Amino acid sequence: MGAIPKVRHLTSLAGGAALSLLACLRAEAAEPRFRLSIPPKPYADALIDLGLQAQVSIVGVEACGVAGQAGLRGAYTLSAALTRLTAGAPCTFRIVDPRTVRIGTRAPEPAVSEPVRPTTLVGEVLVTATKRPALVGSLPAGVSVIPQGQIELTGAADPSQTTAQVAGVLTTNLGPGRDKFLVRGISDGAFTGRARSTVSTYLDDTPINYNAPDPALRLVDVDRIEVLRGPQGALYGSGAISGIYRIVTRKPELGRLGGGAAGLVAATDGGDPSYEAEGYVNVPLLSDRAALRLVGYHEVQGGYLDDVNLRISNVDRVLREGGRVALRLDLSPAWRVDLSAMGQHLRSSDTQYTTATQTRDQRANRVREAHKNDFAQAGLTVSGELGEVGLSSSLAFVRHIFASHYDASAALVNLGFSDQGVAIYIDRAAVDMWVQDLVLRSLGTGRFSWLAGVYLADTDEHTPGTFRHQVSGAATLATIYSEARHSRLSELALYGEGSWAFAPGWSASLGGRLFENRVRTSSQIVAVAPFASRASDNSRRFRGLSPKLSVQRTFDNGDLVYALYSEGHRPGGFNSSGFFPIRPSRLEFNPDRLRNYEVGAKLRLLDRRLGVRAAVYYDLWDDIQTDQYRAVGLSYTANVGDARILGLEAEVGYDFDFGLSLQANVMLANSDLTRVNPDFPLVNAAAPPMPIIDELPGVPKSSGGLLAIYERGLPRGLTLRLAGEAGYVGASVQSFNAALPTASGNYVNAKLSAEVASEAWSAGLFISNPANEAGNTFAYGNPFSLSQVRQVTPQRPRTIGLRLAAAF
Repeated sequence: MGAIPKVRHLTSLAGGAALSLLACLRAEAAEPRFRLSIPPKPYADALIDLGLQAQVSIVGVEACGVAGQAGLRGAYTLSAALTRLTAGAPCTFRIVDPRTVRIGTRAPEPAVSEPVRPTTLVGEVLVTATKRPALVGSLPAGVSVIPQGQIELTGAADPSQTTAQVAGVLTTNLGPGRDKFLVRGISDGAFTGRARSTVSTYLDDTPINYNAPDPALRLVDVDRIEVLRGPQGALYGSGAISGIYRIVTRKPELGRLGGGAAGLVAATDGGDPSYEAEGYVNVPLLSDRAALRLVGYHEVQGGYLDDVNLRISNVDRVLREGGRVALRLDLSPAWRVDLSAMGQHLRSSDTQYTTATQTRDQRANRVREAHKNDFAQAGLTVSGELGEVGLSSSLAFVRHIFASHYDASAALVNLGFSDQGVAIYIDRAAVDMWVQDLVLRSLGTGRFSWLAGVYLADTDEHTPGTFRHQVSGAATLATIYSEARHSRLSELALYGEGSWAFAPGWSASLGGRLFENRVRTSSQIVAVAPFASRASDNSRRFRGLSPKLSVQRTFDNGDLVYALYSEGHRPGGFNSSGFFPIRPSRLEFNPDRLRNYEVGAKLRLLDRRLGVRAAVYYDLWDDIQTDQYRAVGLSYTANVGDARILGLEAEVGYDFDFGLSLQANVMLANSDLTRVNPDFPLVNAAAPPMPIIDELPGVPKSSGGLLAIYERGLPRGLTLRLAGEAGYVGASVQSFNAALPTASGNYVNAKLSAEVASEAWSAGLFISNPANEAGNTFAYGNPFSLSQVRQVTPQRPRTIGLRLAAAF
């Protein structure tokens, strides 16, 4: 655990440097220049490339048609590049802000400029989560984007606060740095253990989780969130069995000196106050050939739960601080190097669940249940062109260190202690991961396009666990069980995809990933009598192919219908933890595999003001891996059996001409266990079989969200923005074990905000949970007492806050 100071040192350096430099720099920013390399291609395709290389959203490129040719190379401002690329084209452009451009048909300029509409559900937003630039509305898959402006206006501080804004995405609510994502109703349960996550989370091009919980990275200076729903095994390999959640950060801008800062204060009913401070600065270097971007933040979430046994109020305080540094260097018009590093330090003073024996916002534990989650990442990306071939090479290192303390006193009765006293279980993990991803893709505009890649990953994971017991009257805690577990996991893969426009408006894509996973796990357990000390060392190798096939029909107006088949997989592994030796049938868990059959449509109707994206999917999931807990609270992973999932997801957005934008999303999912592993319900030889629910746990049959954003111009160059957000999560249970009291859900979370802004500053108010509803967001908090007492995680009580921001 000696690496923790290094992570915190990186966090402090990056955050402090960003905030200090921001305070010192005060200069007027010139329009930045971008190093561009766009070979001649149709107007619309050239504008798409411009958006990718300049990191701006260019909306409405279909207005330029599919004819004509345009291209350019060299250093240009955004306005100069747009002027060159649209010269002679049947379209024109308008720069809405430094990050957004609207393309329209050539027509006489109106006397009054049109209002700026929010970009909710806009199909022309560029995404790169498919490992090549593409418009959201042109992809034959379930894809959603949350742009920067929407993230900031809705006050989404971390990924868990974005889930109501896209269809089919849910998260558990164990607490910051402890949660896991669930997509499309594809859930192996709400617990986190040895099984690999079903959703792969990415920071730019770097995967940041394996079987670890989401690190809850704060969304500061983020360009957009990209969500790909459904298995992504062909392009992303193991772990992306239900989808991808990708955080795309803002990159250094060449030729532009600028920055910004923001602060927030908030008050929670019955709780401590919260506050936040964040800032960024962008500095041009080397005569506009390089730029440096620094980001820093510090946040305190005030606690609101009381522990009546420990006599401590507002026990669940959270501290989160971190920073990020990025350097961009243009070697030539065709080649670019990006260097980045970030660190985040997160501490939770206690967990955020309550027990049914207490009133709302209270519980009675015998020890504090603290959690820490430290995350660090460094990356190098080289991108460029080799003739008509684009190349991108990403090398990254991730260090993730986290630990949780649990009140394990309730487990003592199951261990046979007559003098039960107090017990604590400390669960730790230190993960180092190296990742290399090399991608080649075609740059031409012909009927055939392709990409090919090589992927290597090596993960080193140390996960020690310690059970300590203090008998009544003793002065100290004695260790009665400890495990030193070490796993080495590697993945080597070759993957590719080709697309062929075989007829006007018709295209087909075929792809696949040939992979090999290796897993080696060693464990050394030391336990006092009557428990068993033991050691183990095991290894396995898994090989396979994940295919992908899609067919799509694109109409002249840009509407799209598609059919898709894709697969996802997770490698197997080993169990080792337990006070007593594990039954031979439980020593290993096998790989699981998900096959996805999907049809969908993406439409723009009513003069393109109405956007509709919808998909129906049918999934077959074989040998489902699930993390479960023994009666004493230690985890194990097992294959529960097979399941099928039938689901519908839809997103609908409408932009009114007076500045109001509405967006709604819904997910309906129904799952059935079609086969139960005969060994899974057998907890041990002396206990009766575990009663099994007949559906997948952790996700409701229905969920959805609603977002309304209103924008109106005010005198003196000011703008009024109003936002209302609500998310509904239906009822569900958290475990395959029907005997556990884990029913939760059937609640609504809501937030209202108002902001007045100019080009240089903004001031806003917000209120979350305005009705002050309690709800039960998550029926789990402590594995050692889960079978003995009902655990409830209420929503954070009503919170009112003020946010101020400025930019230069």
